[in-house]
Amino acid sequence: MRSIELLSEMVAFPSISSTSNVEVSRWVENQLQLRGFQIEWLSYQDAHGITKACILGQKGPATGRGLSYFCHSDVVPVNTWSFSESGPWTLFEKDGRVYGRGSCDMKGSLICMMSAIDAIGDAPLNAPLNVVCTADEEVGLQGARHIVADSTMYRDIVSRQSRAIIGEPTLLNVVHAHKGGRSMRIKSHGVAAHSSTGKGLNANFAMIPFLADMYEMCQRIDGDVQWQDDRYDPPTINLNLGINDHTSAINITPAQSICTIYFRTMPGIDADALVSEIKASAERHQLDFEMMFQGNPLFTDPECNFIAELLAVADKPSSQTVSYGTDGSCFTELKDIAVLGPGDIRQAHTDDEWIDIQQLKDGTLLYEKLIRRWCVEDA
Repeated sequence: MRSIELLSEMVAFPSISSTSNVEVSRWVENQLQLRGFQIEWLSYQDAHGITKACILGQKGPATGRGLSYFCHSDVVPVNTWSFSESGPWTLFEKDGRVYGRGSCDMKGSLICMMSAIDAIGDAPLNAPLNVVCTADEEVGLQGARHIVADSTMYRDIVSRQSRAIIGEPTLLNVVHAHKGGRSMRIKSHGVAAHSSTGKGLNANFAMIPFLADMYEMCQRIDGDVQWQDDRYDPPTINLNLGINDHTSAINITPAQSICTIYFRTMPGIDADALVSEIKASAERHQLDFEMMFQGNPLFTDPECNFIAELLAVADKPSSQTVSYGTDGSCFTELKDIAVLGPGDIRQAHTDDEWIDIQQLKDGTLLYEKLIRRWCVEDA
């Protein structure tokens, strides 16, 4: 099966977000060029000075809405790997599945799109087909942000209001909406010393009044319909708080205390008001406040013609919402956008990550139908 061969090649690149993805991006670039795409290469330096790359490809005429497919090349780290038959960077087929890091999230999806393009063959396109492969989706959507700010080809996609598919795993169900997010880091400072000397200043104690404020806030918003949206499951913002002083021994006074807060936003939820309350508390207690991530919710009217067409082609009765996020948070200038991809999100980031081979076959067929409908038959 050619798609498994391609997926094996792509999985072999250990494109963890903390490393450069240039090599896998060159592979994607070459694959798209072999299929007749014009390429835009967009590179940038991340916060650690590591070079990252996004690839945008276009095939077909420059006019018409057509179809734009979005994916990412980075994967999460492999801290543990429980699948004993093979390592994370060697694709392994067993019992109707293929195992490997990124097989589900989301290199398998891109391979489905490439296989769909192969199935179209030399059929002339009457509207443009775009393939967009981002970097750093797993760490704050940084590649997507650079595309929105700097890509000429993306500006063309927006000007044409191309139909857009985010190929993240949905088991090929049509997803018309997902949550966004806000994350922040709050830090207190102390003085490290051997605890027996009494000379230290414990940063954790300075953090306690802020944590009390956060507890009160969480108690207040829990169950408040102002912070809920019943169109999602769960319908809440799922505020999560973490705390760590990174002290190496129990007899050292912590020189720092770090609190991280993350919550998920939905349409109509005043996320900025909650951020402002958290920031005001940090400042009141003389703590450092750092905004780490802001992502918008994605929402397309489930009653619109675009979703209706997707449902008809996918042979699904209705569209869905999901609680996870995608690069779609950055691409909200596009009016007709949905998440639709092979694989089960429950397999993403697992230590035996896999995708069902039937999903690869069905995903290829579905993407082929969409290309034919919107790029071949669309005049």
